[in-house]
Amino acid sequence: MTFDPFGDFETQGYLRNFANEKDLEIVRRLEHTSFASGLPEAFARLADVDVIQYDHVLETHRILFDAIYPWAGQDRTQTAPDLAVSKAGVLFAHPQDIRPAIEYALKHGQDRAFMSAKVGEVMGYLAYAHPFLDGNGRTIMVIHSVLAQRAGFSIDWARTDKTEYLLALTRELDTPAKGILDRYLQPFTARPIAYERLGDMVLQTPGLAGVLGDANIVLGNNSDPELRARYEHQRMTRRRD
Repeated sequence: MTFDPFGDFETQGYLRNFANEKDLEIVRRLEHTSFASGLPEAFARLADVDVIQYDHVLETHRILFDAIYPWAGQDRTQTAPDLAVSKAGVLFAHPQDIRPAIEYALKHGQDRAFMSAKVGEVMGYLAYAHPFLDGNGRTIMVIHSVLAQRAGFSIDWARTDKTEYLLALTRELDTPAKGILDRYLQPFTARPIAYERLGDMVLQTPGLAGVLGDANIVLGNNSDPELRARYEHQRMTRRRD
């Protein structure tokens, strides 16, 4: 099933991309070209930021994907405020919960001690938020890499295994803050690399360009009683003292 939150795939192509392209293999290539081209500017902009905030996450996505999507830099509260979005069985944050989840990750990700000890928990909250219709993994990889570098380490993403990482991430999303993704990522942490090399490091991440069949799906309207119950369960699971 094609991910079509706007309901105009046949006339506007996948997610209203500028080329009106419907072939997802071509779209993935266009996405990756836009992403790779925007990486230097994205990292340069973040280098000038003292405290990374929610708007900087939006700006990072805009820089990385504005060559392909007219809505780049807009979160789901703007692009799909009424829709429940899922991927591989994972229900992502209700649009109203996106910003709080990102802000939790940014607050703790900019605490050196917390980030060093719970690098996976920070990534898990960024992934759970899933603020954009597409390009989430690549955007949060950039943000997370900067947070790690500021905390005094880097993650050697080239050594990670895509399947094992996604399994650990899925378990982290199901049972957050239990150390699942922390334990997976810790063996890949190392001394921080030069900031100018972060883009090259990110590009070496296995499977970063995306594959066919791993797209989001629309589960329905987020006011549906069953979905509302699932969202409430998520909130209870993630409620922090």
